[in-house]
Amino acid sequence: MTKSVPLKAQEFIEAVMRTRPKLAAFDCDGTLWEGDAGEGFFDWEIKRSVISDELAQRARARYSEYKVGKVSEDDMCGEMVTLHNGMLEADLHRLAAEFFEANFVRRIFPEMLELVSRLQRSGCEVWAVSSTNEWVIRSAVKHFGISEDNILAASVQIDEGTITDRLVRVPSGPGKPRAIREVIKRVPDAVFGNSRWDVDMLELARNAYAINPNPDLEKIAQTRGWTIHFPEAVSMVK
Repeated sequence: MTKSVPLKAQEFIEAVMRTRPKLAAFDCDGTLWEGDAGEGFFDWEIKRSVISDELAQRARARYSEYKVGKVSEDDMCGEMVTLHNGMLEADLHRLAAEFFEANFVRRIFPEMLELVSRLQRSGCEVWAVSSTNEWVIRSAVKHFGISEDNILAASVQIDEGTITDRLVRVPSGPGKPRAIREVIKRVPDAVFGNSRWDVDMLELARNAYAINPNPDLEKIAQTRGWTIHFPEAVSMVK
């Protein structure tokens, strides 16, 4: 049986709070806000010539191959981080903040913002887990009051302030629960995700929530009896 009886925003928040989670993990793109900030930043920085024309051309070609299934999700997400090899991390922080403020702040789902705040006030430890690069996620989750120490995102090693091409992690698919086990070392009471790349992480939780789910995740959630919620206000820009 599915739990996907439509709930209004406040009803959904109260239903989550009644479970009294002590540890919660949230996917970000499509779950906390509308759209894919990782893909958006990738396109934005190419158009702004943040990376060289030659590198941009190669990256575009790889992304086209990814869209037709010739490049894996893990590889593409990793390459979206490593293409910044040699750049100063401080510059990426500044650019990511500029991008998110201009393009995604208005896409934040209000009830998810309120839910995260309510959870934190109740003493719940909240983590953001995403395959988008960590610079964008850091800029984004500041709006939710989530600490930078509680982010598991696509990341590389940094050498004296300079970005390298040595991957630390790419939390996508099975990589999400793997990162949780390695870093948090506890099983979340509640997990929130929007796509099939979140299924492995959702399976960890005592309570799994499919937020604004893609059709494939919606079907899985219905089969497994996970709570399904579509945010009332999709975005202020529509």
